Amino acid sequence: MEVYALCVLVLFLKMLAISCYQGFFRLRYRAFTNPEDAGFFHRDANPRELPQVSRAARAWANDLENIPLFFVLGGLCIAVEATGVATTWLFCTFTVARVMHTVMYLRGRQPWRTVAYGVGLICLLGLAGGIGLRLIWR
Repeated sequence: MEVYALCVLVLFLKMLAISCYQGFFRLRYRAFTNPEDAGFFHRDANPRELPQVSRAARAWANDLENIPLFFVLGGLCIAVEATGVATTWLFCTFTVARVMHTVMYLRGRQPWRTVAYGVGLICLLGLAGGIGLRLIWR
């Protein structure tokens, strides 16, 4: 399904953007925790990450808890042919929710970060339910 492929691509680009965000702050302030990175820029290694880098790392870790589930459930939806308007909406809503979660995480915005997380979780549950229904009613 093309919509699923597009959502996977958007989520990939979002995760790549988090990596670039971290790199931007490390380079901007020439602040590195790895001695070899700091040495390359003729700096001493920092004992701690910059706050922006740490926050982005936590957003990345949250993605690693959620986005792979979407990849698996989305693939299963396609494999069992549990596709349709509802599945398309769940794919798209999950993707938007994860993008918003990252934006709200990086900006430190509550309760919107939690709302975005919750919407994404509901989408995952909806996809799992759709797969289950498709398998039961086959």
